[in-house]
Amino acid sequence: MKTVYRTSYGPPEIIAIREVPIPEPRPGELLVRVHATTVNRTDCGALWGAPYVYRFFVGWPRPRAIATGTDFAGEVVGHGAGAARFSVGDRVMGFDDNNLGSHAQYLCVAERRAIARIPDGVAYETAAASMEGAHYARNFIDAVTLRPGDEVLVNGATGAIGSAAVVLLKHKGARVTAVCAEPHRATVAALGADRTLDYTQTPFDAQLQGETFAFVFDAVGKSTFAACRPLLHDTGAYLSSELGPFCQNPIYAALAPLMRGPKVRFPIPGELARTLDLVSRLLAEGKYTPLIDRRYPLEEIQDAFTYVASGQKLGNVVLTLD
Repeated sequence: MKTVYRTSYGPPEIIAIREVPIPEPRPGELLVRVHATTVNRTDCGALWGAPYVYRFFVGWPRPRAIATGTDFAGEVVGHGAGAARFSVGDRVMGFDDNNLGSHAQYLCVAERRAIARIPDGVAYETAAASMEGAHYARNFIDAVTLRPGDEVLVNGATGAIGSAAVVLLKHKGARVTAVCAEPHRATVAALGADRTLDYTQTPFDAQLQGETFAFVFDAVGKSTFAACRPLLHDTGAYLSSELGPFCQNPIYAALAPLMRGPKVRFPIPGELARTLDLVSRLLAEGKYTPLIDRRYPLEEIQDAFTYVASGQKLGNVVLTLD
């Protein structure tokens, strides 16, 4: 089988594609033929080993897995002793933000991990693109008390996290104002956003003077609590997908009980199985279709990583392995 191969942290140039034997599943493991996966921001962290603390989760001083890849959609083609949760032939999807090594044609994965059946009629590419962004978006939303009708601002609504946040917020009954570039306003509106703002002409905070929101979700980490605080209710909260320019967001979140007025929330992503349960249900009901920007074959994974790292992707970048 073909697999991504790397033995150290670094830029996409360190990646090679190698032929290796198909692995044998151990007790409690599934052997999955991977049909589609994604290259995402989490994968970039696992490739570069950044921020540095991430290396203590994915391998220190070297990567624990030779292949990158945090998600997969594929078919069960074998299983080890005692693995009974899935059967050969089942179409499955899975995600782990601490790296699965799924940028490979075959993958052995413990069936106790966050894995779900792909709903009937959902393509492998759609299933693969539905998990990473939705996981972080769900953790954002679960970190606050969201009520139907709450006004919520999403900055970076065209990324994997931001686009999933728009869908999940609308599912919860929020009224969503989404920030994106002019060419993508129709796409974001189709996700369910009640209003879109073009940030390329005027910063979104300048366009919203006098308005306030229950929550601001900064899905790209390109704003700050200081800039967004005037946009928040006194009981509101700012949430960001990044640490902040001076790593201040976790600190502000820790100090939240001592602060008056709007707070910072910085949830630690967790409960992977809960995300997959939600995503698979919404996919089955036709209420969630993740954005897919580009598709790359495995042999062009260096280009895929370079594009994702540029910060210009719209939704998700899919890696096809058929």
